[in-house]
Amino acid sequence: MKNHSFRKLAITASAAFIAITLNAQTRDDVVKAYNDGAKASQTDVKAAIASFESAIQLADKVGESANDMKQKASQVLPGLYFKVAYASLNEKKPASEIIQNAKTALAVAEKYGNESNKGNSLKVLTQGYNLKAGEYFTKSDYDNALLTYDSLLAVNPGFVNALFNKASIYMKQNNSAAAEEAMDAYLGKLKPGADDAKIKQASTSALEYFRASGSKASQAEKLDDALALLNKAAKYGEDKDLYYYFADVYNKQKNFDSGLESAQKGLALETGADDAKAKFYFQIGLAQEGKGQKAEACASFKSALFGPFAEPSKAKRTNLKCQ
Repeated sequence: MKNHSFRKLAITASAAFIAITLNAQTRDDVVKAYNDGAKASQTDVKAAIASFESAIQLADKVGESANDMKQKASQVLPGLYFKVAYASLNEKKPASEIIQNAKTALAVAEKYGNESNKGNSLKVLTQGYNLKAGEYFTKSDYDNALLTYDSLLAVNPGFVNALFNKASIYMKQNNSAAAEEAMDAYLGKLKPGADDAKIKQASTSALEYFRASGSKASQAEKLDDALALLNKAAKYGEDKDLYYYFADVYNKQKNFDSGLESAQKGLALETGADDAKAKFYFQIGLAQEGKGQKAEACASFKSALFGPFAEPSKAKRTNLKCQ
């Protein structure tokens, strides 16, 4: 009976010794994997990542005695994944590859709570999305470009240039409502003083778009639509051509007071020669004619006798029996 107990104790002790031995060997494997990663990190980042990932997996199997090595590997990994992402951007890899590498780097940084590399990975991801959206834009694939800009803004709402680019795409799609919304959102995030150049660029772009849209609507005799579009243009600034189109629409609507006022504002902004001023004088003449101001209209049509306005002005003077 005593011999049996002794043998049982001996077997238990032997098993414990084997477990300890295996545990020690496994920790050695963790250390080796970590050291392999440290050595490779200077020359082969992807190989280093594989080694550090292996060290973490082995450490999980070993348990508490390898927690220090796991912690060390966990601190190193986010920076290595960022290096891969940044290298793909720096080496001008395809945008899809940059995006995927940046997403992976971001996920690893979040997993291990590394805020520095999280921020850096986010910057690369932003650039990747921006490049991808640009590729779609170049191919006139506007729908996918818009979706990509939306993905960019979802991860980086502070990248306001995406809003301007979205507005530009909506303009190309002739989606005036969406263009206005995106442009207003963009302008709302800019700071006067610091962003004056961007504010001017965006405002000019929006003014020109809505002004041109208003002109087209006027030519199609959609006068209410034209006036609405011109008023949207006026939100972003003023110029002589905008006032000309306002005058054109108002005169067609027989709102001659507003037509006269708009044409006079445009004329005041025109610094060119007489032929450049002709179109404003023609609209002024139309408004004066509509108001029953014959003498004034005759004088205005005389000043409009240039270029494409020469013949219609001559006809008006004949009809009015101008001297």
